Amino acid sequence: MLIRGPELVRHATVKGGTLALTGDTATQSPLEVWGPGTIRSVTWNGTKIATRATPSGSLAASQPLAGPADFALPALTDWRMAKGSPEADPAFDDSGWQLIDNRSSASITARPDGQPNMSMDAYGFHDGDVWYRGRFTGTSDAKALSLYYGAGGSGLVQAWVDGQFIGEAETPGGLPRPITTGTARFALPTNAQSGEHILSVMVRNNGHNWDLDSDDFHKEARGLISASLEGGPSGRSFAVPIAWKIQGKRGGETLADPTRGPANNGGLYGERMGWHLPGFDDKRWARATVPAAQGEAGTSWYRTSFDLAVPKGQDATIALSFGDATKPRSPVRYRVLMFVNGWNMGQFIAHVGPQRTFPIPEGILNHRGKNHVALAVTSDGQPGDALEAVRLVTLHSVKGGLPVQMVTAPNAPSDLKE
Repeated sequence: MLIRGPELVRHATVKGGTLALTGDTATQSPLEVWGPGTIRSVTWNGTKIATRATPSGSLAASQPLAGPADFALPALTDWRMAKGSPEADPAFDDSGWQLIDNRSSASITARPDGQPNMSMDAYGFHDGDVWYRGRFTGTSDAKALSLYYGAGGSGLVQAWVDGQFIGEAETPGGLPRPITTGTARFALPTNAQSGEHILSVMVRNNGHNWDLDSDDFHKEARGLISASLEGGPSGRSFAVPIAWKIQGKRGGETLADPTRGPANNGGLYGERMGWHLPGFDDKRWARATVPAAQGEAGTSWYRTSFDLAVPKGQDATIALSFGDATKPRSPVRYRVLMFVNGWNMGQFIAHVGPQRTFPIPEGILNHRGKNHVALAVTSDGQPGDALEAVRLVTLHSVKGGLPVQMVTAPNAPSDLKE
């Protein structure tokens, strides 16, 4: 059988003298069929099509098959925002966090003598962000904090002393074989050179290595590997004791959300509290404008909801897009973890790129009803380093498609396992 015209033909079945076709049309489309002479009528997606016989022995549709109808996408407005790095506050309660100790580890990454095992994997945290909090007594010789960390390509480390942001660093991106560990050096505030102080450090793990060579590269450490206080021009290091604690994703290896799986969430405060879930109540959050005028050092969460009305019998690919989609990267620096109806749809790193537009599969995105978007925006707080415009775009639309059901998953924080 030969069929001409539609964008896609999925099925063709003959029963009696009727040929039943299913498929998609991206525009108005002709339909012409060459087949057995016993075929007397044709249906398309269940609808009978008027046809005529042609001199070439085919059956041709008297009218073109309909293409997809136009539909409007809503603007993303009514944003609400909350600060999402309370771990930086010296008063934050970390009494439930795990103590960093000298437990054994399968990591291939050597750490300096005298350093505890700080690798996040050793404590059951393998994906996403992880937080460390350390207590130390300052010394007048210590001028800087040096952090050796593993984070994958384009990974991130941010650090605070007593709630004061002291800087961030990234591993390089855009390389054929990314550099996946790095050393960050931050100047210590003068008041941290004596007395008791609290360090807060966030490391974003962008993934473990996977080169398929027999080198155990996948066992390279993630999170902090070592932390040292350093002197001035002499570059001396000091074995100042730091009592560290660690916290990653909620539940660690015991998933709080087994439906969405281990890679859906990391250890951001908002992730642990369920701020990414559609059923989270954000009414007490402050109203916000996007694009944002100013970012704040650390992570800020933005949430909104919207309704979609994709015509029935139509299959559309709808995506979230950030900033100017014609440019591969932004002049400003920030990154976004995006959640749609609780599902992690990727990370946008504005100054790295190049992807700015992220498709959301139907079944996660409700094409005929309400949807929720949660964005975890991480910035250094410098002028301009803030969330750009966010909008919905249609990448492709056809008439036809297949029926898709929404995937059932935890809706509210109370649905997560303890």
